Amino acid sequence: MTDLFDVIHAQRAHRAFADRPVADADLARILDAAVYAPSAENKQPWEFVVVRDPAGRAAIGALIERAWNSAGKAFSHTRLSPALLTDVDAGATGGIAAAPVHIVVGADTERGLRQTVAESIFPAVQNLMLAAGAIGLGTALTTIAVGYADELRAIVGFPETVRPMAVIPVGYPARPLGPPAREPFAHHTHRDRYGDRWA
Repeated sequence: MTDLFDVIHAQRAHRAFADRPVADADLARILDAAVYAPSAENKQPWEFVVVRDPAGRAAIGALIERAWNSAGKAFSHTRLSPALLTDVDAGATGGIAAAPVHIVVGADTERGLRQTVAESIFPAVQNLMLAAGAIGLGTALTTIAVGYADELRAIVGFPETVRPMAVIPVGYPARPLGPPAREPFAHHTHRDRYGDRWA
């Protein structure tokens, strides 16, 4: 078994994928990990649609690209480093669409409170992504397509009561990525009161 801390310290957003299929058994493993996440009132409002169909993936990719080109890129232009902007641009304009699997994550608002769906859904997404990393798969958390929620809902057949929350591309990474750039936790940790630094 891969050490959990090693997986956490290696987690990166993958936006380019190898042309290699992902087995159903591996998808089942990561989806099983997802549903062991905590959720508000234990309502477990998550719904997952695993999209392998090329037409469905292309339609989702087109939504991501449209959202990126219409507002996302301009918004991010001054916020991201040039290298990260180039990477995100490549992902949004085809890299993510080329992933062999898209997992569209929704929240059933009849099974969970609308006010707490994010608190329930995103722990499940993190479990899924860590589990994927543990077995050698790459993922990325993308939410830009939910700006076209009705269109995304139509692509995957979600009823009105299921709110699209994220699209997770899944596949074998096209290239290895180095460790993530993170500041030490002590830079953002305080003892008892804000301003009393951890170390």
